[in-house]
Amino acid sequence: MRIVILSKGAKNYSTRRLKEEALKRGHTVRVVNYAKCFVTLENGNTQVHYKGKEVRGVDAVIPRIATNLTRYGSSIVRQFETQNVFTATTSISIVRSRDKLRSIQLLAKAGVGIPKTVFARETADFKGVLEQVGGVPVIIKVVRGTHGNGVVLAETPKAALAVMQAFYVEGVNFLVQEFIKESAGVDIRAFVVDGKVVASMIRQSLDDDFRSNLHQGGEGISVELTPKERRTAERASKAMGLSICGVDMMRSNRGPLVLEVNASPGFSVEQVTGSNVAEEVIKYVEHAAVTRRDKDKVGA
Repeated sequence: MRIVILSKGAKNYSTRRLKEEALKRGHTVRVVNYAKCFVTLENGNTQVHYKGKEVRGVDAVIPRIATNLTRYGSSIVRQFETQNVFTATTSISIVRSRDKLRSIQLLAKAGVGIPKTVFARETADFKGVLEQVGGVPVIIKVVRGTHGNGVVLAETPKAALAVMQAFYVEGVNFLVQEFIKESAGVDIRAFVVDGKVVASMIRQSLDDDFRSNLHQGGEGISVELTPKERRTAERASKAMGLSICGVDMMRSNRGPLVLEVNASPGFSVEQVTGSNVAEEVIKYVEHAAVTRRDKDKVGA
């Protein structure tokens, strides 16, 4: 197969691993920086250009789209889709997953466990918002953010009001979520490929930070998921229409709760668990590109 990996960083670990495993399995691989692509459109003829040449003759695309380039990157992915090229992650699922509110709405609709959440913009009914999530402390987060950025722990009503007012003044929509005390500073990353968990790790904050993201200095430890945690991760993947994703969950007293579903998860789970996740991704692409199971069924 002729595979294109859409990535800004040809040398980053995830991209390198995907390329290595694809080459091992006999494929032709090209890493294309989607941020430097441009598209031409006319009746019956659409093209993606990179480094002065049209990108053509592609059998499959593996998108690795950065959060800060979601709109542009997903547009490039969509262009390949209009050319009937298989994309391992669809353009609509990338956009959908980057909107925290949209994600939570879909997860809640599918019956996936999530922290109790309130979506707000105004602070007029401030007391009511806090009551809905069980009072302080609360987590307040912007609707779009990644790597733990744009997430604040407010431990008092006064602090919560100050954060909400600051977001409102800046015209930022925000989410208020219940604080899961028993899981503070710890979460689980489950890596899902083709609807099945292929690797998982616990991410533990190394200090008193309530966030456990590795980008925030957290530490990863291999973990065996319970059957319920495995089912939750796989249901979350299906609810979001993502065949390849990272599902972040917390262990709570009422069971696993999904925090986020990441459309371009890093491959650090390989280094923590020893699992060959990149190979699983390439195997999925080989099979799905032939059977054309890329139709999005979420509808939202």
